Amino acid sequence: MAHPSGGPAGTDTFPALCGHTHLFPGARCRVQGLPDPHAFVAAPRPLDVDLRFSDGVMVAARLRTEPGEGPPLVLAVPAHTTAAGTRIDARAWRVRDLVVREGADVELVVGALPRS
Repeated sequence: MAHPSGGPAGTDTFPALCGHTHLFPGARCRVQGLPDPHAFVAAPRPLDVDLRFSDGVMVAARLRTEPGEGPPLVLAVPAHTTAAGTRIDARAWRVRDLVVREGADVELVVGALPRS
């Protein structure tokens, strides 16, 4: 569910700026405000993020770790609607890359999860 522009408050929720109005394989988001971004990239942990898309829509999502042979980090995004009214279904995205960028943002690049 989308949140108003301020998003939920909480020390365990971090803003993540996305460069587009929706996610797709190869899309990038920058997680901001992590206390130790290098440690997070080295050993990712579950994390709540407020995705802010380029159209201003904000969605509460979850970065979660996955045990086993699948991708180690997954971004779970609930169903939401873009500012233009396009309905986006809930989806889990594999995080295929994590990099610390300037300003200590952690950039994540998403990819599609294999279909069962």
